[in-house]
Amino acid sequence: MQMEAPQAQWGKILDQTRCIGCHACTTACKSENLVPLGVTRTYVKHVDVGLWPQARRAHQVTRCNQCAHAPCVAACPTAAMFKRPDGIVDFDKRICIGCKACMAACPYDAIFINPEDHSAEKCNFCAHRIDAGLEPACVVVCPVEAIVVGDMNDPDSRVASYVGREALDVRRPEKETLPKVFYKGAHQATLDPLAARRPEGGLYMWSEQKLDAETVNSGNPAFQNTSAAALLSYDVPHSLPWDWRVSLYTWTKGIAAGAYLVATLAYAYSFFVAVSGAGAGWTDNAPWSLYSGGPLWLWVAPVLSGAFLAVTGALLIWDLEHPERFYMIFTRPQWRSWLVKGAFIIAGYSLVLALHFIASLAGNTALPILLLIAGVPLGVMTAVYTAYLFAQAKARDLWQNPLLPPHLLVQALLLGSAALLPFALWLEPAAVPPLAWTLGGAALVHLLLVWGEVTLTHPTAHARLAVWEMTRGRYAAFFWAGVALVLMAVSAPWLGVAAAPLALVGLALHEHAYVQAGQAVPLA
Repeated sequence: MQMEAPQAQWGKILDQTRCIGCHACTTACKSENLVPLGVTRTYVKHVDVGLWPQARRAHQVTRCNQCAHAPCVAACPTAAMFKRPDGIVDFDKRICIGCKACMAACPYDAIFINPEDHSAEKCNFCAHRIDAGLEPACVVVCPVEAIVVGDMNDPDSRVASYVGREALDVRRPEKETLPKVFYKGAHQATLDPLAARRPEGGLYMWSEQKLDAETVNSGNPAFQNTSAAALLSYDVPHSLPWDWRVSLYTWTKGIAAGAYLVATLAYAYSFFVAVSGAGAGWTDNAPWSLYSGGPLWLWVAPVLSGAFLAVTGALLIWDLEHPERFYMIFTRPQWRSWLVKGAFIIAGYSLVLALHFIASLAGNTALPILLLIAGVPLGVMTAVYTAYLFAQAKARDLWQNPLLPPHLLVQALLLGSAALLPFALWLEPAAVPPLAWTLGGAALVHLLLVWGEVTLTHPTAHARLAVWEMTRGRYAAFFWAGVALVLMAVSAPWLGVAAAPLALVGLALHEHAYVQAGQAVPLA
């Protein structure tokens, strides 16, 4: 019985011992795929290695790595990024919502938003040419045959010969994406985006790099990963995927989750005190009575949480390049994406808050208590799911922190107690002391977690450099101002309501520094 031939698995060899740095592949790719000016699916990076007169220029053809375990595919909420049976990682612009999760996930900075149609795209092996039996445009145009493609499952193909016999490298193997783009003879100063020194003033050959807050350039002015003389001579800038709206979203979502959770904790505590009879005089003056509940629990918690949850949803939709396609997260969800899981968590939490408010409006004080069965888990998941969303962004080493879920829960308790304090002073003054103690305790734990984040040794150079950007680089002013304000909020038991704005503003500044610094490390 004759066995069927295995499914083709396309691979690519970039032979840097042959590459002459002519950029023919870049221009052919632009022409073939109608890539606009200002963005590239592929380009050639140049690094000058050594000192005159012992110096040479090393090249690296830079593009999508066609990963076997593609992080962009897992992160995409609508399967607009997908892997074909032949191993090519392709994209469908018709269902791209422009969330930029694929950009945050790609360890190689190979994905960009097309400025004309506002959808994500990258090198897709010229899949339309492959399907027609042709080679990709870059392969056809290369004058020195430095680019080779073929079926890795075909032992007679040149690619299989390279993979089986030659010493080859891949970019960032520690990310375990199993790239199918291999480099022969590439210099480490080109493979590692932190190895080469960035030119002073951002002056590159033929170009001047952007130095604005939305741009990340290769290299770093303070750190290099090699003691060899290596200077970037040509590279292209890359954009940060997520801007201040995502930083603000983590803050508004923390308030939305925390207000309900803190109100629930306070109500549960008053319930315990009333049942146990502990605390002389507390039962009569409790902010929440045993059976009916008070205004903070019945009204302020669902309204405040619901309002900030609505702002959270608005920020997420506003950040999309195709906000009109937001509904696709619910109509064609790709369930490995934490954007999808988070959207359904928020939807469920919104339903609980709405039912809580309706029950309070109808005078039904029993239903809000029953809703706690779903409300508390959904509130906790609303607070912490962003940690898993950030962890799915495998490119951003700062966010791969196993303590991030509990840290986000602590931040939610901090923000929730701070948001409730002014309403407690107005509606239920007896609730001010326990809320102030909750705020002070959460602020202290938050600062301890931040202290550990910035002082412990980091597992990768990328994480270390992100912390440097957060504490000493472009986001240092936000970070230290946030630390100072939250530090003052630790005195909440004595400051009372005055600590609320300190905590709210301080954590907003910290979130901006943390989210942006995590994206500020060059990947290509």
